[in-house]
Amino acid sequence: MSAAEITESGSQRITPAPAWAWIVGTFFGTGLLKPGPGTWASLATTLIWFALGRSLPVRVQIPVNLALAALVTVVGIPAATRIARAVGKKDPGIVVIDETAGQLLTFVGASLNWQCMLAGLILFRALDITKPFPIRRLEKLPEGTGIVVDDVGAGLYALAVMQLLLHFGILK
Repeated sequence: MSAAEITESGSQRITPAPAWAWIVGTFFGTGLLKPGPGTWASLATTLIWFALGRSLPVRVQIPVNLALAALVTVVGIPAATRIARAVGKKDPGIVVIDETAGQLLTFVGASLNWQCMLAGLILFRALDITKPFPIRRLEKLPEGTGIVVDDVGAGLYALAVMQLLLHFGILK
């Protein structure tokens, strides 16, 4: 069911998104920050993962990171769908849960130091903005899936680059 429905009188009615969708989709309001709400969400995600990851035993950091990325993706898709329908836009800028999912993936297996966090933040944002092949095609998926999955793709690209930087000792 679409948020914009045609009523019997022929007028358009917008169905509001539930509060949980706004909280999740805007990543607790970071999507409302200007300029560059996606960058704010990536920065918030980086700082949260840095703090959380450092509080965890090393042996569970990767599983927790992957579980969080999966959870954010699974909950983020319906939230993004609900908000996009409510505002009547295909990919509203206020929806930033997709940046959270992609940014988390970037840090899988990365060291929890400021150099890796900064490199991961820059890498993910650059790849999210430029959307190298075939990431841009993922935007064509329907509704929240297209909103979120393209950033998951950018996160996977950034993860690959991070792992190469770590492997070759450029990052430690």
